[in-house]
Amino acid sequence: MLTKRIIPCLDIKDGRTVKGVNFVGLRDAGDPVALAKLYSETHADELVFLDISATEERRKTLANLVLRIAETINIPFTVGGGIASVEDVSVLLKNGADKVSINSAAVKQPELINTLANTFGSQCIVVAIDAKQIDGEWIVHLVGGKEPTKLKLFDWAQEVAERGAGEILFTSMDHDGTKNGFANDALKKLSELINIPIIASGGAGNIQHFSDTFQLGNADAALAASVFHFKEITISELKTTLKKQGIPVRL
Repeated sequence: MLTKRIIPCLDIKDGRTVKGVNFVGLRDAGDPVALAKLYSETHADELVFLDISATEERRKTLANLVLRIAETINIPFTVGGGIASVEDVSVLLKNGADKVSINSAAVKQPELINTLANTFGSQCIVVAIDAKQIDGEWIVHLVGGKEPTKLKLFDWAQEVAERGAGEILFTSMDHDGTKNGFANDALKKLSELINIPIIASGGAGNIQHFSDTFQLGNADAALAASVFHFKEITISELKTTLKKQGIPVRL
């Protein structure tokens, strides 16, 4: 059985790590390079680095910050934010990123997923999907959750997989930052519909939430931010507990 991955997420705005609730109310969480080093040393499996204002502000991800992080850590990491072309991806991979995450650009030009997967390999391409429930339907949102689309989560996830994405990073906007647990019903349905790994995001508040998303939501990886940044949960205690519960993790 494949091991389940624990992935701290570094949301970056103006060169600092930030964290909010339901995508708003951001507060400072520290220097991203220092945090990345700490997570690498304390056995995180991967990192996700998202420049959360890159798309909104129409600027490119800070490639020099990516380079500094790559020079500091020895675990894989994914970079997202404002990525919209083969050139964007090439720059980030050359600066040391292992994978890239695309979101808004994928919705606006779905063929970009095919192009990137064919150019760099599916293993490099993560499609991030931010969704919230509206009238009982999971609706995909863009621009840091500010802009609703007409896309439904499960239809879009299937299309993304068919176009060659290597992974899906699904964030429930309803759960983000609330610490009430992950959207396990939606995650379970995603896992039944598609055959690529799914990263659960949004809602981690305690160790049991991670256990639940692996056992009830069938997630392949669990991503969290504030509980790690503010030392409410340590990765070592999390992994030790999951191991005791019979969930395969890499200690």
